[in-house]
Amino acid sequence: MLTGLAAVPQAKPADPPQAALPRVLVFTRTMGFRHDSIPDGIEAVKRIGAGIYEVDATEDPAAFSDENLKRYAAVVFLSTTGEVLEAPQQAAFERYIRDGGGFAGVHAAADTAYQWPFYGALVGAYFKGHPAIQPAEIDVEDRTHPSTRMLPDRWSRTDEWYTYRDNPRGRVHVLMTLDEQSYQGGGMGDDHPIAWTTTARTTPEVGKGRGWYTGGGHTKASFTEPLFEQHLRGGIFWAAGLVDSAEPTAPPTPVAPSP
Repeated sequence: MLTGLAAVPQAKPADPPQAALPRVLVFTRTMGFRHDSIPDGIEAVKRIGAGIYEVDATEDPAAFSDENLKRYAAVVFLSTTGEVLEAPQQAAFERYIRDGGGFAGVHAAADTAYQWPFYGALVGAYFKGHPAIQPAEIDVEDRTHPSTRMLPDRWSRTDEWYTYRDNPRGRVHVLMTLDEQSYQGGGMGDDHPIAWTTTARTTPEVGKGRGWYTGGGHTKASFTEPLFEQHLRGGIFWAAGLVDSAEPTAPPTPVAPSP
């Protein structure tokens, strides 16, 4: 028997490589009015996705190429305004959505790309006008969607309330409506959608993709408002394919408030 030989240390097994987090692109280019809440919105998107997804924020339309867009689970149009993309970039984004990409539109995303029919179908409706910032009552119509399941049936909050050029119901799946009796200056009557989704079921133009839109998010305060943060979180998670929108088999679990 050999003696006096030092024990050979055993190499520690390497930790398995961690999977890269999905990425979300936040697009904030403005060719018209620019909201001073955009930096607050970017920080909110980062905060609510911490540890779940990585965020790239840009105003550069060159980000809309086939090669670059395939890196992202979803693209957020955060209060964009005006004609923000040229035709080749629009075509790349259309391919991205139709191939299964996700879109989340916030507030002035509806004041964007009026000359682009595909985007009009994806965002669901175009901006027409708004009264002064004021409190209003929102009726939550769909209590199963990840962006609304944590909300009360009747949600009271203050924001700038958009009126749209036409009612998108029938072309979108409506999540919430505004009660025009609860504030001054509405212009759509008894049926005033304020948040919705677009999928192939309602909007064939989007193909395999899916879109989510909320009319909220004008004010800086929106992005530190716990329920609005949860609403935004659920919308982005859904658009990015990080949660399911199937009918729940148990009562919905509220999303934990952001710290």
